[in-house]
Amino acid sequence: MRPKKIRWVMCEPGERCFRPQCKQEKDLQGVVLNLDEFEVMRLFHLAGYDQAKIAKQMRIHQSTISRILNSAHKKVTDALVNIKAIKIEGGCCQIVGKDRK
Repeated sequence: MRPKKIRWVMCEPGERCFRPQCKQEKDLQGVVLNLDEFEVMRLFHLAGYDQAKIAKQMRIHQSTISRILNSAHKKVTDALVNIKAIKIEGGCCQIVGKDRK
């Protein structure tokens, strides 16, 4: 299997974890949203970028952006439908400043 290419992201979420308050913490399951999934969702949904622009900014292929976006949507949907926590962490990413596009 080929190693993953480093994804360049501009938004470091820090420590982020979202959890439903309607369940006890001991009964709560969770999903992990990778940093690249978080960044793709941010750029696509909030910044309004198309997949080609996101791919150029993150320095990966457009088809990879499509797969990342699909994976992120599945995880967030699973968390919302099945009342799970969402934790954002990990991934093969390099954080860059906004001045280094």
